[in-house]
Amino acid sequence: MDEELKKNIMKTGTTTIGIVCTDGLILAADKRATMGDGIFVGHKAVDKVLNITDRIAVTTAGNVSDIQLLVKMTKAELRLKQLRTKMESGVKETANLFAMLTYENIRKFSPLIGITDFLVGGVDESGICLFDIEPAGSVLEHKDFVSTGSGSVVAYGVLEDSYKKEINLEEGAKLAVRALSATMQRDLPTGSGIDVIAIDKNGIRKVVSEEVKQVRMKR
Repeated sequence: MDEELKKNIMKTGTTTIGIVCTDGLILAADKRATMGDGIFVGHKAVDKVLNITDRIAVTTAGNVSDIQLLVKMTKAELRLKQLRTKMESGVKETANLFAMLTYENIRKFSPLIGITDFLVGGVDESGICLFDIEPAGSVLEHKDFVSTGSGSVVAYGVLEDSYKKEINLEEGAKLAVRALSATMQRDLPTGSGIDVIAIDKNGIRKVVSEEVKQVRMKR
């Protein structure tokens, strides 16, 4: 199982990024979906950064069918809890729910192994939180930055070089664009556009394509 999992992870092409800032959180991803061994572009405009609540979002990587199912199940469970208790779920609780569903998904009996990887980030009463839900279902919290997917090695080079603890949301968005731009130069499954969102105490704001182009021109 471990060897099969490793082979399938290598075939999963994308790049996702999470950056913790002083005033919020940045989540970013490319927009390309590949098929087969990652050499055929199946879709050029996939939204890989999805809102879960008003102040929690997730980046997605892996098998599209598994991703769509797990995101729908998580949103439904959180909505049911809110209706029953009149309370909103926090980032850690949301991350643990994703982890439980991911763990169950990869260990169920199936001829096709399910591979998913999520970055869950947001702002709640405890502060700014960023979690990596790995394909096997483990939960890892990050206090600075994290990247997943086939292009993460390239992205980490940029993040390690330029990240600073006092980085704000505007600087974090620019850094995410730089990291994804560098990745698209080297990793074939990563490309076809960039999505960047900022999350703070006021909610989720998407950095649109025009803003991304301006950031890239200022480099």
